[in-house]
Amino acid sequence: MTAEIAARTLGPPPARPAPRTPLLFDSSGIRSATEPPEAHGTPRDGVRLLVARPSSVTHAVFADLPAFLEPGDLVVVNTSATLAAALAGTRRTTGRPVTVHFSTALPDGGWAVELRPGARAGGPVRDVVAGEYVDLCDGGLRVLEAYPDPQAAGSRLWRAQVDLPLDVPRYLARHGAPIAYDYVPGRWPLESYQTVFAQEPGSAEMPSAARPFTAQLVANLVAAGVTLAPIRLHTGVSSLEKGEPPLPEPFRVPAPTARLVNVTRAAGGRVVAVGTTVTRALESVAAIDGVVAPGSGWTDLVLGPDRPARVVDGLITGWHEPGASHLLLLEAVAGRDLVAAAYRAAAAHGYLWHEFGDSALLLPD
Repeated sequence: MTAEIAARTLGPPPARPAPRTPLLFDSSGIRSATEPPEAHGTPRDGVRLLVARPSSVTHAVFADLPAFLEPGDLVVVNTSATLAAALAGTRRTTGRPVTVHFSTALPDGGWAVELRPGARAGGPVRDVVAGEYVDLCDGGLRVLEAYPDPQAAGSRLWRAQVDLPLDVPRYLARHGAPIAYDYVPGRWPLESYQTVFAQEPGSAEMPSAARPFTAQLVANLVAAGVTLAPIRLHTGVSSLEKGEPPLPEPFRVPAPTARLVNVTRAAGGRVVAVGTTVTRALESVAAIDGVVAPGSGWTDLVLGPDRPARVVDGLITGWHEPGASHLLLLEAVAGRDLVAAAYRAAAAHGYLWHEFGDSALLLPD
C-alpha cells in the first residue's frame, strides 16, 4: 500500500477546501424530477441519457447504454444500500420537533447527524448547542460537537452519541424513512431509493447514478462484452450541493475489482465509473502511474483541476446544481469544456434533475 493510500485509511480527517470554484451555468430552465419514473409508467432504464463526447452530444434513453460502450470496457458500481435515515425527534431543551438525518457512522461508534426543523425543511437547524439531547422513539441521541470541525460555528452536521435499543441500521429499518427533500412532494418507500446493486446498508442517501440500471440492462451489458465490478462507498447527506467540499467517507475497493481495473487499462479498455462515489473510491487507491491497489478505510480525496482523475476514463452521473462541489469531480474526469457543454445541452433540452431524474454519460477522449 502506498503512503498516499495508507494516509487515507487511518480515520476521517477534516475535509480540505475545494481547490477551484465549481462550474456555474444558467439554471433557469432546470426542472426537478418530482417522483420516480415508474410512478408514471416509465421503467427505471427509460429515463433520458445524454451522452457527451468531445465531438458530439447525443440524446438517448438509459436502456441504450450498451450502444455507447465497447467490448472490453469495465463499468464499476457502488454496492452501498440506502438507509431509512430520517427520523422524527424532539429537542428536549425547547420541545420543538426536528427531523434527524443520520449521515455517517463514525469509527468511535457515534454518528454524524443533521437536524432539520421539519420533514422537508429547506435547510438545517442552525441554533444547535453542544450537549443538548434529542428524544427519539424508544431512545435518543446527545449532540456532542460540530462535525467535521469541532470549532465550527453554526455547523450543519454534528457528532452525536446515540442511545437506542438496537444498532442504528436495524433501528432505522424499524422507525426511519428515506431522506426526502421538498422537490419530491410525495412519499415513496425505501425500495424506490435503492439501486439494483444495493447490498450493504450504510448510505444516508441513494448512490443515485446507478438508479436507472435494471437487471435486464445489466444482462445486456454483459452480452455486449462489458464487464461490471463492485466497490462500496457509503454516502452522507447530499445537502453538500451548496458548494461545500465533500466530507470524509468510508469506502472499500476489493482486490478483484482492483485487478479488473488494471487489466482493463492494460488492454486498452475504458474504466467507466457509475457516479461520483465510485470515482472517489477508485481514485483514492490509484497511484500516480494509474495502477490501482485494493484498499479500504476513509477517503478525504477532493478531485479537481489540482488532482485530475488517474484511472476513470468515463462517468455515468446524474445532474448537479450550479456551483456544486461534485462538478469539480466531473471536471477532473471529463474536463470543464465537456462538462459545460453537457450541462448547457441538458438545460436546453429539459433534462430532469435529482435522484429520480435523467442521466449523463461523459466520455472524454
